[in-house]
Amino acid sequence: MTDKFIFRFVAAISIFVFVVVIILNRKIIPAPAVMPAFTPYLPKLNAILNGTCSVLLLISLWFIKQRNIAMHKRINILAFILSSLFLVSYILFHWLLPRETVFGDTNGDGILSPAEAAAAGSTRTIYLTILISHIILAAGVLPLILLSFYRGLQMQVEKHKKLVRWTFPIWLYVTVTGVIVYLMVSPYYHF
Repeated sequence: MTDKFIFRFVAAISIFVFVVVIILNRKIIPAPAVMPAFTPYLPKLNAILNGTCSVLLLISLWFIKQRNIAMHKRINILAFILSSLFLVSYILFHWLLPRETVFGDTNGDGILSPAEAAAAGSTRTIYLTILISHIILAAGVLPLILLSFYRGLQMQVEKHKKLVRWTFPIWLYVTVTGVIVYLMVSPYYHF
């Protein structure tokens, strides 16, 4: 496979995932009339998957520093699989949820009243800052992850190293902030 093909393939997958997330998040495809019983468990599953990936990425770093390439690869493949499961679960949750959860919306009506905004205070600003950075970096890290995996599996070590200098910290940030976002917004879930 040529680099040109790989870049096009990675771009196609990244764009496809981005478009699917937008379509399902914006409810362009209607959700089922009745929310499935498993839906409320998806955010916690997502946080567990993100937290596990955070730990796996740190273990992977440790293994590569020990020059244990075989374990480094295995751990990264597992992190990739869990992140892929997270993505499916995330998309499914945001499609099935009748309306988005609003940070600070204590009564669950989907509207942040002035009193609720005042009660949330500066914590809401902190939450939104973390959430926005998380979303932007999550959208941008997918092609980096895919290219890093390709380079690593092809044993193109120098190209892999150049990519993971960016991929690793961004992927780690996204997984850690995914857990933080869940912990901060979970009190406002109303199922």
